[in-house]
Amino acid sequence: MNHDELREICDMYALGLAEPAEREEIERHLAEGSAETQALLRSAMAMATLLGAMTPEQAPPSRLRRAVSALVKPRGFSWMWLSALGGMAAALVAVVTWFHGQDQQRIHELVDARLELRRANLELARYQQAMRFLDSPETRLVGFGQGQQQQPRGNVFVNASGGVMLIAANLPQLAAGRTYEMWLIPRGQAPRPAGLFKVRADGSAVHILEGQVDTRSLGAVAVSDEPEAGSPAPSTTPIIVAPVSGL
Repeated sequence: MNHDELREICDMYALGLAEPAEREEIERHLAEGSAETQALLRSAMAMATLLGAMTPEQAPPSRLRRAVSALVKPRGFSWMWLSALGGMAAALVAVVTWFHGQDQQRIHELVDARLELRRANLELARYQQAMRFLDSPETRLVGFGQGQQQQPRGNVFVNASGGVMLIAANLPQLAAGRTYEMWLIPRGQAPRPAGLFKVRADGSAVHILEGQVDTRSLGAVAVSDEPEAGSPAPSTTPIIVAPVSGL
């Protein structure tokens, strides 16, 4: 479980919306003394408190107040009165359930808005990271798949001190439980894992491997279809192979 997934589960846990398995996961982390989980849960609890404070109080209709007040006045017992009491109790439960449903809907909307904002911030951070990479004078470019409209195409950017960035288009959507994995292939050596990434709905993807790269020995950058957890070596024929020798 990565940091973003853990934060999302902590948000749901604080709001009482986590699934049983997610609650058990959070409680296991807390029992193990996970500092990251404790910090994320404190932040989520603070947000849940804020959301609760933002939920406006709902005053019951005056007609309902009068009816409920009438229930506590002493009066003679009768089967008709018992029937009326049961009907009023059912109505009261329905009204309370409606108000609760409205509050839950607001909470879900606020949670969805926060998650969408987080996704937008991640996209912005990725864009800024890519721009810094491209602006470096040390970055070298290698294209692949040019002129092949139905095949994956794009560019690989290599920076000896910054890493490798892949920008691709026309990538096919993968089956459930599968992901793309990038590989660095030194000349005369086995491929080395270089990170997992997902493709967008339009078939495009941007993936950055940060860190120093030995550009003198690097022979190619490749991408293959792998299990969601990744593989130590390519298990399928690479869908992209971009030779980068001599950069």
